Amino acid sequence: MEDSSGLIDITNTSDVTIRLTNNKGKVELFYSHSSILKEKSKYFADKLSDSNCGAFLDIRCLDNEYEQHVELLKRLHLSKDTLLESWNSVISALGVLQLAIKFNCQEIAESCVLYLEAVPWEDKEEDLILKVVPKLGPVAMSILARVQPVDFSATKDVFISAIRFATSIVSPSPPFGDELKTSAQEQVEYMLGDDDEEIPLVIADEQVKSESKKGLLNICFAFNKDLSCLLLQTDDDSAEKRVMQSLSDLSWICNILSKMDLMKEFVDQWIDFSSQVIGILEDKLLENSMWGLKLKIIELNWKVLDAVGYGNVIIPAARRVELVKTWLPFIRKTKPILDSIGNEETGYPYKMDDDLCQNIEGAIVALLSALPSNDQADILADWMNGEQLKYPDLSEAFEIWCYRTKSAKRRLVEGLDRVGKATVSL
Repeated sequence: MEDSSGLIDITNTSDVTIRLTNNKGKVELFYSHSSILKEKSKYFADKLSDSNCGAFLDIRCLDNEYEQHVELLKRLHLSKDTLLESWNSVISALGVLQLAIKFNCQEIAESCVLYLEAVPWEDKEEDLILKVVPKLGPVAMSILARVQPVDFSATKDVFISAIRFATSIVSPSPPFGDELKTSAQEQVEYMLGDDDEEIPLVIADEQVKSESKKGLLNICFAFNKDLSCLLLQTDDDSAEKRVMQSLSDLSWICNILSKMDLMKEFVDQWIDFSSQVIGILEDKLLENSMWGLKLKIIELNWKVLDAVGYGNVIIPAARRVELVKTWLPFIRKTKPILDSIGNEETGYPYKMDDDLCQNIEGAIVALLSALPSNDQADILADWMNGEQLKYPDLSEAFEIWCYRTKSAKRRLVEGLDRVGKATVSL
């Protein structure tokens, strides 16, 4: 007769009784057949082959192992198929597996392994598996297949697939929406933040770099397209939502490329479409609106200014001049407006905080000080002639320029004097 778990009651036909006792004296009897015990367990086969062995087999265990012993002994009489169906817990199967290996119960051990390979693990269960399984020998090692390091080729393929999905400009079909793309972006960030030794090799691969650059172009195209849609005279709220999502994607790819030593690619693209972006933002339709968008763009622009200003991205002087001349007027014009609205509205969310202001100012000063003298003079003259001298404060850059100019004139005069004296001596 079977009970609800599929276990068979063999009390009346058994010829061997297993007596399980824990260290607290708790005893439980299990009735079995010697033929089955010999077939299912080498441990019991050896015990039963002893001429001194009677009708009882004694097993002693610790209290915290008692339930696992009970689970093992109950399953000795199950068929292979029924055995696999009997597992209902990762912790239980792992506990029984340890005993199955100890008692050399091959069929039960194989069933535990098959179950543990197939079912999902929670974090705590995975931690326990990683602690226990390596001690169990080759029979259990296949359980760890899902957590083993992958080779370079597999890592590279996964990374490229994630980049393609994360930078796709085609929205996934419902019901997923943008959730899958967001998930892919998170996974790319996670991989880049991992300490896996193969990740530096992956991001140095030319195919990976190529796919990342294509992804950047996709996102830039989408951002420009969505931003342009704001100039269409419609009341479509979805247009603003789309452009904010595109800007979020642009900010994400900026962070990713900076970790991949591809920030120069982002800087070049940013400078290329900066004039177009500012032209749209300063259009009469958006001149007095979309402050949240404008602040986010200024925040992203700071990352570019920072990368160029402090020499992390090396570009020609003409491009650096273009970057400063394009964005400095916009920042100078936008900040006081945001400050003014913030002073009138309590809790206004779109003010430039102090850290952002200081970071932008420092990056511009550093960038400006590395430009050719004539370009510095041009930018500084425009800054001093402007109505808003408060921000950004370029006085440090002006002082550096003045000092260098005087030093340059002194060196020139000294050089001419030396030339003149050399001529006279001849």
